[in-house]
Amino acid sequence: MTATKHVIFDLGAVLIEWDAALAFADVFTTRDAAESWMHEIGFVAWNRLQDGGRSFDDGLAAAKAEHGDLARHLKGYLAAFPVTIEKTVPGSWEILEDLATRDVPLYAITNWAAETWPAALELHPRLATVFKDIVVSGQVAQLKPDAAIYQLLMARNGLEAKDCIFIDDSAANVEGARAVGMDAIHFTGAEALARELALRGVFG
Repeated sequence: MTATKHVIFDLGAVLIEWDAALAFADVFTTRDAAESWMHEIGFVAWNRLQDGGRSFDDGLAAAKAEHGDLARHLKGYLAAFPVTIEKTVPGSWEILEDLATRDVPLYAITNWAAETWPAALELHPRLATVFKDIVVSGQVAQLKPDAAIYQLLMARNGLEAKDCIFIDDSAANVEGARAVGMDAIHFTGAEALARELALRGVFG
């Protein structure tokens, strides 16, 4: 008898679009200006620490200490965050729902800050019901692609790596999953994902 396959989704850029620059649209007159400022203050690195469990208040303090008044626009990021995740990735939810109707066990691992996570559940309430479990990095202070976060999901749910198929838009996160023994798919779009899942016998 073939073992049940457990499909584990990343969320950002796989199911939910994330456009961080939109959070600063009321501050800057153009996207280029917003993105230039984000680059200047090292927003990507700053946000990764938020995803790793740092509080928003601590994140603001760190940014102010490093960049002074230049970091002031970050103060409104938490309140504006919902506008950054309003859009969904075309086709991905349809695949997710198809898997759900086939009773494929579904899970998620996401690099996502604890304080912005409630906005995801409010805007996309299906997240709370379609997955058996979601490991949110900011809540557990662990980040992909470190092995610990994949192992945590498996430990919490009694899963074996050989029975898991992990999906992520980040090649590094895909390699992280493979390093712990999972099968993994690098997400490049819904059509390609459907093909890859079909090849594994869980879709189509």
